[in-house]
This record gives sequence, structure tokens and C-alpha cells, in this order.
Amino acid sequence: MQAIDLGAILEQTFLVALKLSTPALLTALGVGLLVSLVQAVTQLNEATLSFVPKVLAIGAVMVMAGSFMTATLISFTRHLFDQLILVGTT
Repeated sequence: MQAIDLGAILEQTFLVALKLSTPALLTALGVGLLVSLVQAVTQLNEATLSFVPKVLAIGAVMVMAGSFMTATLISFTRHLFDQLILVGTT
């Protein structure tokens, strides 16, 4: 396997990881900001108060984006195995 091929595979791996983690991370960011705003307005400074809404929101996003994430991961895995087959034949 050439260094260029390995670099391309690593780049694709990082892009897939970014695609798969983005929905959960953006949801946690949005819910965290919203809960922090509510805590600042109501002066409730409880650290555990933001945990439950984040978990529920991330769970809902994972249910909604699960098919996209699964399809992306399966497609990438097939691509990797195809690359392995090409390396084995040369």
C-alpha cells in the first residue's frame, strides 16, 4: 500500500468520524447553551440539572439519525474492504 493511499484512507476515516459525531455534538452544544441560559435567568446553579436534558436530546437525535449513521458506516466499511482486496491483488 502506498503512502498516498494510506493518507487518503486516514482522511476518509476522520471525515466519517466527523460526520457521525456531528449530530450528537451539535445537539449537546445547543441543549447545553439553552439550559445554561435558563439557569442564568432563574439563578438555579445546579450542575446536574443540565445532564438529563442533554441525555434525552442526544438519545432522540441518535434515534432520528441512526439510519443515516448506519448507512454511512456500512458504506465506508465496504469501501475499506474493497481497498483491502485491491491491495491483496497487486
